[in-house]
Amino acid sequence: FCPPESTNCPPYPIQNAAEEPRALCIIQDITSAKTVNERLTLNLPASTTLSKLYEDVAHKAGYVNGTFGLAWGNTQDMAPLDHSSEMSLSESGFEPGGKRNFLQLTDKDGEQPQIASDESGTADSSGLDDSSQERFIGPLLRDGTPGCSGDYSSPSYSYSSILSKSETGYVGLVNQAMTCYLNSLLQTLFMTPEFRNALYNWEFEEQEEDPVTSIPYQLQRLFVLLQTSKKRAIETTDVTRSFGWDSSEAWQQHDVQELCRVMFDALEQKWKQTEQADLINQLYQGKLKDYVRCLECGYESWRIDTYLDIPLVIRPFGASQAYGSVEEALQAFIQPETLDGPNQYFCERCKKKCDARKGLRFLHFPYLLTLQLKRFDFDYTTMHRIKLNDRMTFPEELDMSPFIDVEDEKSPQTESCTDSGAENEGSCHSDQMSNDFSTDDCVDEGICLDSTSRIVILQVSAKNSLLTFELFSVMVHSGSAAGGHYYACIKSFSDGQWYSFNDQHVSKITQDDIRKTYGGSSGSRGYFSGAFASSTNAYMLIYRLKDPSRNAKFLAVEDFPDHIKRLVQKEKESEEQEKRQREIERNTCKIKLFCMHPVKMMMESKLEVHKDKTLREATEMAYKMMELEGVVPLDCCRLVKYDEFHEYLERSYEGEEDTPMGLLLGGVKSSYMFDLLLETRRPDQVFQPYKPGEVMVKVHVVNLKSETIASPVSVRAYLNQTITEFKQLIAQATGLSAETMRVVLERCYNDLRLLYVPNKTLKAEGFFRSNKVFVESSELTDHQVPFTDSLLWKLLDRHGNTIRLLVLLPEQSPGTLANRTLFQKVGSDSDVLSEGAKGNRKSVEAILEESTEKLKNLSLQQQQGSSTSDSQKSSDASDFEHIESPTQEADSNSSLCVAADNRELENRIRATSAGSGGASSDPENHFACEERSDSEVNNDRSTSSVDSDILSSSHSSDTLCNADSGPIQLANGLDSHSITSSRRSKAHEGKKETWDTAEEDSGTDSEYDDNGKSKAEAQYLYFRAEPCSQDDASWNSQKCLVVHVDKRITLAAFKLNLEPYVGVTSTQFKVFRVYANNQEFESVRLNETLSSFSDDNKITIRLGRALKKGEYRVKVYQLLVNEPEPCKFLVDTVFAKAMTVRQSKEELLPQLKEQCKLDLSIDRVRLRKKTWKNPGTVFLDYHVYEEDISISSNWEVFLEVLDEPEKMKSMSQLAVLTRRWSPSTMKLGPFQEVILESSSVEELKEKVCLEISGIPLENLEFAKGRGTFPCDISVLEIHQDLDWNPKVSTLNVWPLYICDDGAVVFYRDSTEEPLELSEDERNELMKKESSRLLKTGHRVSYSPRKEKALKIYLDGGPAKDPGQD
Repeated sequence: FCPPESTNCPPYPIQNAAEEPRALCIIQDITSAKTVNERLTLNLPASTTLSKLYEDVAHKAGYVNGTFGLAWGNTQDMAPLDHSSEMSLSESGFEPGGKRNFLQLTDKDGEQPQIASDESGTADSSGLDDSSQERFIGPLLRDGTPGCSGDYSSPSYSYSSILSKSETGYVGLVNQAMTCYLNSLLQTLFMTPEFRNALYNWEFEEQEEDPVTSIPYQLQRLFVLLQTSKKRAIETTDVTRSFGWDSSEAWQQHDVQELCRVMFDALEQKWKQTEQADLINQLYQGKLKDYVRCLECGYESWRIDTYLDIPLVIRPFGASQAYGSVEEALQAFIQPETLDGPNQYFCERCKKKCDARKGLRFLHFPYLLTLQLKRFDFDYTTMHRIKLNDRMTFPEELDMSPFIDVEDEKSPQTESCTDSGAENEGSCHSDQMSNDFSTDDCVDEGICLDSTSRIVILQVSAKNSLLTFELFSVMVHSGSAAGGHYYACIKSFSDGQWYSFNDQHVSKITQDDIRKTYGGSSGSRGYFSGAFASSTNAYMLIYRLKDPSRNAKFLAVEDFPDHIKRLVQKEKESEEQEKRQREIERNTCKIKLFCMHPVKMMMESKLEVHKDKTLREATEMAYKMMELEGVVPLDCCRLVKYDEFHEYLERSYEGEEDTPMGLLLGGVKSSYMFDLLLETRRPDQVFQPYKPGEVMVKVHVVNLKSETIASPVSVRAYLNQTITEFKQLIAQATGLSAETMRVVLERCYNDLRLLYVPNKTLKAEGFFRSNKVFVESSELTDHQVPFTDSLLWKLLDRHGNTIRLLVLLPEQSPGTLANRTLFQKVGSDSDVLSEGAKGNRKSVEAILEESTEKLKNLSLQQQQGSSTSDSQKSSDASDFEHIESPTQEADSNSSLCVAADNRELENRIRATSAGSGGASSDPENHFACEERSDSEVNNDRSTSSVDSDILSSSHSSDTLCNADSGPIQLANGLDSHSITSSRRSKAHEGKKETWDTAEEDSGTDSEYDDNGKSKAEAQYLYFRAEPCSQDDASWNSQKCLVVHVDKRITLAAFKLNLEPYVGVTSTQFKVFRVYANNQEFESVRLNETLSSFSDDNKITIRLGRALKKGEYRVKVYQLLVNEPEPCKFLVDTVFAKAMTVRQSKEELLPQLKEQCKLDLSIDRVRLRKKTWKNPGTVFLDYHVYEEDISISSNWEVFLEVLDEPEKMKSMSQLAVLTRRWSPSTMKLGPFQEVILESSSVEELKEKVCLEISGIPLENLEFAKGRGTFPCDISVLEIHQDLDWNPKVSTLNVWPLYICDDGAVVFYRDSTEEPLELSEDERNELMKKESSRLLKTGHRVSYSPRKEKALKIYLDGGPAKDPGQD
């Protein structure tokens, strides 16, 4: 993958013919859905002709030249490029110099491009059909990933030529995400004849093991595909799946040397008790001697170790110069060091410490010698991992004879300490070497084993005279220590040619390219390279011993073992099947399919049909997909062209049942601008033909008498029809009279237009593909008034702005209704009746029935012009009346007030309670309230609610909106089924419909001004509630209401309408909006409308006093400084603007006594700021909210109980919490508060000494606590982790920064000696402290995120820890 620094890479040198400018062409293949997301990237000389461009595109895309076209992708005006033109790219408008030229590969004459044959070696058989892959011709970009750098140039590698697979004969590997390190190693192993041949000779026994989890078998399959596949690149997912890796491992980059070691160990485990059991050791294992020789007596102690690779230091620690070559690094590797001075060695023979020489000697080199160049290091000055980019040369042939130990392994003066070497395999134990390769711990090793069986190391002898090794693999790392990209340069033993294996790209390279991997950075650098310096250089080198008697050649296909021949045949058949499937995919039309199922309603699916299938066959497929068998006969179904977005039926296909789908749909495309609809009919119906050019109109019939809007009837019309002709068409479809018909077009959101010009065409009126109209034809005089004042407009306005809400009422136990307190306006003629002790649902239905009857009477009286001039005035106060008996309910309707003058009603709407007391009531709806305590009533300062009876009777059923209010802006409409009820219909008994007031947004949280006057003229908005059915909501239907309401209503008016159902006044309940994740948030702004709500939004009602203007809801927590949990929730309360702290305490204490059983004195409690769990500023009694103390909604505050009267009297004082640390007992004391008059450190120390601790002033040391209150810290760490006794004179400077109340200060006696603990005591105390700190939510210590270890699982996957998430 691309390192982060790639955007700043300098361009790499260009060779020979590539010196001229190049044009970068990025081509999108839009001929099929499979290729639409692919990009072909060509970096061609600017002199290339257009005809040659077509040849290159055909070659790479896998098409026959001349069967496709190329057009500019960034403009529609330019003509397609001429495929036979000899004009150069620069002459044709291509921009060279790294600028991108976007082209599109298109169909020619409506025909799909013809696919080239497999022998052409094109990318069609590459298998890279994945949309994430790109195809590339020209000098490779950085790491083979196009688009890595801004100028499309790269320093990482320069290639002499870029060849396709057919020319190189090799197959690449697809990079899953960050698996370039794996690809490099796999290609190296594949290009190793001895390893590949041995792997082929191993036979997989399927009955003994699952092939999916068998690592050798999956490697065998991969190597067979690499050798025989015609694809350009193949996937490695089967191999990584056998490692036990999931998809997340593809995003983990690891070290290639680490992978090599872990994979070899896994193969050894899998190959136990087979012929290949010792293959890894035979090929890769060497031996060395680790010795120490006494310089006085010559005694030598030594042991034999084995290794799989030799790690070579690039630059010794502390040195300014790096080793210049591999030979220098090898010499340094075996260079002994002298142990003298404090490092002297204890000689067994001399029986004393002596100077000695310690070093390593090679005893045996493996057949395949692996050298790791240790380019990754750690910079202790910057504390960063870094990469060393110093130049280190390596020869093509390496003579290892100077480094072999020619001495006898056991001389008379040496003592053998030989190990089997199993514990040290893969590691050379030397001070110069990393011991990262130790395999003592199977977890670090990366191999999960069920047993720790030791590996027997067989020693392979080699003659010292044959120690010339030839280089055949260079694994290159490009990037920095923070990340980078691996690829491999490998020499083929077949022809001696070097190739670059860069993921899916394989190309020929030269010796010059190999030399460019030596490394070396331009410019002067310090001791270490920068932490994020990026460069490209060799990281691992693999040499093979030159021994004609052992050097093997690759097995030819004809020499494969029988089981490999069977595997080759199996993979070939699989590849052929995959090719056939791709061919089918390329010729398959994929289009969205819809169906209005008679039972399941609207269904959606995707129809995939071959382009040669006929319309009749496609209809049969769609018929089965939509599960219509047994529901609708096949001959009653047809496919039509459909626009789902506009719900528009574009055309039908009469007489084209035998036409191929590819022709009907306009060819195989990646996406279509239309859909298909499987239309059904009844056997007695006939399909209507749909012709292109028609528009579809959904006609809703409006009945003004019943105030209903019917479900739509579909009508097809032409845009050139006049309004008169259109009315005749609608009259035929609906049976209405065309002469008296009014047609209203809903053109778009919030736009209603009356179509009244007879000769105007539909197109001129704004009709489009799919349209919605409302029609009405009656003898009423409503059509004589202006449209915006008509009943039709108001009904449509209601239709467009009504939303459906689900309201969950609070819990109420049966039987409480009879004991509720009802509110009634003074002077009202209506009798106050009880609801009776019936269920909640019964109460709702009764209210709805009474409301409907009352509205009928009001409507009749207003239509007759009756009004009363002596209607009663509303009173400024409300009385409370207890209902003793629930038996008066039967005659409730007979006592309704049915006459009211409109002027009088408007006055009553504006009237509110000027003094204290209750709220106005609805005498008809009998909404009830639980009896409140005196304190609650007194606290209800200016409670007032609008009489919903008055609001309901202020207009007739024919006047749905106050005419004086003028036109109302429309909102989004909703389906007709949600508002089709009639207020006069007997079928809707038990449902309530009222019209209520909506306030103009006054910018405050109150519905009324300070004098209780209404702030705006009222608009009468729709509200209807009904019990919730079981099908309407997931909530309990006994507690749920379905409310249809105009979303322009204010929250205040909405709450007033809910009063009868909640049972208390709007000031005594709260409204919470429920979001998709079931989180609830309180709605508090009474002047805001419900415009942010939409259909089927949920609302929860909770009992409790609602907020008034200037009030804030406050959560009160008790601060318990010396308790394990110092923060305890007490109550929810309300604080008001301009209230003092003492007033808030006076209101809070009775609430605490009642709800929390806390009987507190006002002089022994304090309120203080709460910031999460931290106590802050102490609020003084005279502080005023919003003036001295900032307060906000859902505010939180601490209440602290004091042991003595409050000492804080001024804001200049500072309250500090102190805690003693006793090293002699390893304990922390309780918190004690100190009140300071200033920020002086001396005052703090004096008060701690004199008032609290008694420690002499000169012995007192203190430190500020860290983190969140209570600033817990382990007693094992407090002594050294805190900054004790800072050298400052004031508290408000660094490192203390104590500027506010609530800071924690630890103190101790400097003369007190720490308690001496044994190891057991320390471990026991550590466990106790860990338990204590975990309970308080504090971590014992910080552990940085570790890198994920590279593991290969031999049992198919990691065992999941049951205790782990």
